[in-house]
Amino acid sequence: MSVDLTVVIPAYNEEQRLGPTLDAVRDHLEKTYRGEWELIVVDDGSTDRTAEIAAAAAAADPRVQLLSGDRNRGKGHALREGVLASYGRRVLVTDADLAAPIDELDRLDKALADGHTAAIGSRARPGATIGAHQHRLRELLGRSGNFLIRSVAVPGIRDTQCGFKLFDGDRAREAFAASRLSGWGIDVEILEYFRRAGWPVAEVPVRWSHQEGSKVRPLDYVRVLAELTALKARAIRGADIRAALFFLVFAVVLYAERWVAPGHRYIPDALQDQNQWEWFFAVTADNVRHLDNPLFTTLQNFPDGVNLMANTVMLGLSVPLAPVTWLLGPAVALNVAMTGGLAATAFAWYRLIVKRLVAHRGAAAVGAALAAFAPPMISHANAHPNFIVLFMIPPIIDRALRLCEGTRVVRDGVVLGLFTAYQIFLGEEPLLLAALGMLVFAVAYAAVRRDVARTAWRPLARGLGIALAVTLPLVAFPLYWQFFGPQSYKSVLHGDNAGNSPLAFISFAERSLAGSERSVDGLAMNPTEHNAFYGWPLLLLAFAIVVRMWDRAVVKALACTVAGAALLSLGLKFRVPLTDVVLPGPWAALADRPLFESVIESRVAMVCAPALGMLLALALARLPGAPRPRVFAGVGATVLALLPIVPAPLDAVDRIDVPPFVADGTWRTYLGEDETLVPIPVPDPGNAEGLHWQTTAGLGFRLPGGYFNGPWGPDRVGIYGPSPRHTSNLLREVRDEGRVPRITPAWRAAAREDLRFWKAGVLVLAPQQHDGQLRTTVEKLVGSRGKWVGGAWVWDLHEGS
Repeated sequence: MSVDLTVVIPAYNEEQRLGPTLDAVRDHLEKTYRGEWELIVVDDGSTDRTAEIAAAAAAADPRVQLLSGDRNRGKGHALREGVLASYGRRVLVTDADLAAPIDELDRLDKALADGHTAAIGSRARPGATIGAHQHRLRELLGRSGNFLIRSVAVPGIRDTQCGFKLFDGDRAREAFAASRLSGWGIDVEILEYFRRAGWPVAEVPVRWSHQEGSKVRPLDYVRVLAELTALKARAIRGADIRAALFFLVFAVVLYAERWVAPGHRYIPDALQDQNQWEWFFAVTADNVRHLDNPLFTTLQNFPDGVNLMANTVMLGLSVPLAPVTWLLGPAVALNVAMTGGLAATAFAWYRLIVKRLVAHRGAAAVGAALAAFAPPMISHANAHPNFIVLFMIPPIIDRALRLCEGTRVVRDGVVLGLFTAYQIFLGEEPLLLAALGMLVFAVAYAAVRRDVARTAWRPLARGLGIALAVTLPLVAFPLYWQFFGPQSYKSVLHGDNAGNSPLAFISFAERSLAGSERSVDGLAMNPTEHNAFYGWPLLLLAFAIVVRMWDRAVVKALACTVAGAALLSLGLKFRVPLTDVVLPGPWAALADRPLFESVIESRVAMVCAPALGMLLALALARLPGAPRPRVFAGVGATVLALLPIVPAPLDAVDRIDVPPFVADGTWRTYLGEDETLVPIPVPDPGNAEGLHWQTTAGLGFRLPGGYFNGPWGPDRVGIYGPSPRHTSNLLREVRDEGRVPRITPAWRAAAREDLRFWKAGVLVLAPQQHDGQLRTTVEKLVGSRGKWVGGAWVWDLHEGS
């Protein structure tokens, strides 16, 4: 005999309500249900007469069964026992209190008849009727818990905990057999199983009334959340853990020489950027500690100050890492940000590739490693955390793709807006480059899949509008401060042409195994801007992949993204290799546009890294199951393409010692209120050791000059470092050339004026190259001899200097 419907009722100490509930269910099924049915009561170790009442009902009606447990194990265990003992083509699970009346079954039945595999009663859907409400506090706690639960496991379902659900029988038995939870969280676990399997679930509004004596307590929502969190943790695949560990180890090895002694090791290829970034982390932590404005400071470039929002201080990381900075110092905080951020970026690319392109974890890991550890990323790993800490870019891409699906446009638009706002506080230029790459990909994909484009553009446009509406209020004031606040500027000068040479793409970076200093000679601005250098073997492999898989739309779009980004990165003009022919570059169309005018155009080539990684992942995912010669050929080609660009660990050297005059706090006796300590020469982008002095001294004094982006001239053009002054220019020339100039009265007058402008209290010259010439020059400028104090020459300007 086939059973059309099984009703499963879990019961624990329900002697007061179980009898009337069984009568109501049987009466309804007798009168309205045409098929065969069975009713299973699962006694979960009750200590009252629950089992006796159910046994009596089973004795009176053979369609009623009793399953008894020897002890209380939880609702989840009871439901699992009942569902696995069922035979029904459909299975209804309902609570013993019948808070949702049994006659609501008709609504759920209709949803299954419409093609859904599960229909769950909902108190949160429009059309639901609440007869008797819970206490307001209990209801608020329940809604809050429900929100957290569905955020963790089943987004899109408003009410996971209503105890009235109808399932397709075979699918229910499969899902409950695979379940692991024994508490209240089993409802969410089962719904998540249906979602993962792609089985459609309908959320149906029902009548519901709170029943006194309910076994659900507000804290049970917390327990459900804890159960689901543990379940999520157990569900993590071993391959995912191995991939995360691989990325972390890769990043740690890359920075190993700095981790040996973070406060005493310096990456020489960082030029002066490590000093600058440690200072950024230190000043942000100081602002957080004292609740000062995080967007501005006068600690360097006194008295004009620095617009921190117009400089990349990465508030999205430097603020959360403020406790690390306080406890362990800015050098450790920067190390944590760069090492952890690089590993997190690789894992974020890995998750995107697994979710959107290939299921094969190994192929995804290789593609993600290329995306995060490609030569351009390693180059920026020397000094630019804002260009390697990109873990928000893959989620932004994924959320944009979700918008194209059009399923939950409002929710996805809000989340995209929040993600974008956070990325702005991590780095605006990488976000701009990512948006440019996404646009190229979208146009290319739309050209080859016009059917998809016609379906996707409306929800995408709507979702982007929602995202913009969410982002703007969050970033409006910081962006206003950046572009119109104190020390803001219009654009940054990078030279006439900062584009890539075509030869840079086929060459090897200096830090790559196949690279050397000669291989990059004349092809890059400096060691931190090797923005191409993918090497000819990788480009040749990518070309072969594109030709072999050209029939796939995503391959065409990725290929166009690589080609488009490479072309744009050539800049305003470029020379055809091995000729004297100079051609205009496509960047000219964007160079003068707002935002793009400050971009170093060669960095657009960084967009190629994730696109190449995705092409490689797509190709590798096809190898399992292929003939053995093809597998060997594919793996061999991949090794030959990637091995030459595997990066060597970044070099680090012993740091220049901070003179005891600064490190020991002797400087405090030389400075009055609001006076500055002036390092000789005045700090600038070419020599920013003064910033290291300042962080070592706990930001206890202010500095003139510094290393930052600020305005220059009446047009407020952006430059690196402070606006030039006579004395700072003179001292910089002495530092660079090692020649003492003729000091005239005009130079002395200019020095007095500059020292007054800086409110200088003391001049400090530490041992360095050409320090003798610098000392002589300063003595001639101020008219007095310096004193050797605490490992430095010191001029106390209060002594008449």
